[in-house]
Amino acid sequence: MTQLSRLIAILTLLKSKRILTATELANKFKVSIRTIYRDIKKLIEAGVPIVTIEGKGYTLMDGYTVAPVQFTEKEANALVTAQHLIKKSNDSSFVLDYDEALTKIKSVFRSSILEKSELLNKKIHVFDTRQENIASNSLSEIQLAITNYNYIEINYKKENDTNISFRKIEPYAMYSTQKKWILIAWCYLRLEYRAFRVDRIQHFKILSDTFEDRKFNIQTYFQSSPYDNKKKTRTFTKK
Repeated sequence: MTQLSRLIAILTLLKSKRILTATELANKFKVSIRTIYRDIKKLIEAGVPIVTIEGKGYTLMDGYTVAPVQFTEKEANALVTAQHLIKKSNDSSFVLDYDEALTKIKSVFRSSILEKSELLNKKIHVFDTRQENIASNSLSEIQLAITNYNYIEINYKKENDTNISFRKIEPYAMYSTQKKWILIAWCYLRLEYRAFRVDRIQHFKILSDTFEDRKFNIQTYFQSSPYDNKKKTRTFTKK
């Protein structure tokens, strides 16, 4: 968990409970008590009125509330529509994470907006025209590896090949085409950038070790290797 995520979580807990001790928070987030002291200090510096009750713990000043985020009907409709499209992404981890995020977002919808968004939800359907059965359950983890510069070890199966190869890679970018997610990474087996279909990754492991950013730029990548929908898909599945 990043510090920002932890700060938001601490604020949420303080809003939901009367008093919390530093020990409780440290155990909750699996960090040291000293780290919690620093987090509380940052929240106070950001203007959150946290009160320290000697010998008991922390609480929020009476009457403190966070201003609710207001969504327009069109914004709510966009989120509902995106949910239907995402469900066709063929990666169960991504679908689950989005569904959970949208549930949290809906909790701040005004009742009238929520009612209309639920009505729209029943009136949308996205047809699935894919001809092959492709699925994965790794997109969310791979996205974290990309943004945190973690090495990934994968077992990869090429198209029309019974052999499975082991690769250590530096993940840099992803894109989607023809309902397939493609991962662009530096491959230590080939010693160059390679593209891997995520649904062909048989097994993966996100390593705690981090790599130094090679300053990969996806726009430059496509400019140097012009995108051709049919050609690219065929090439990428044979790496």
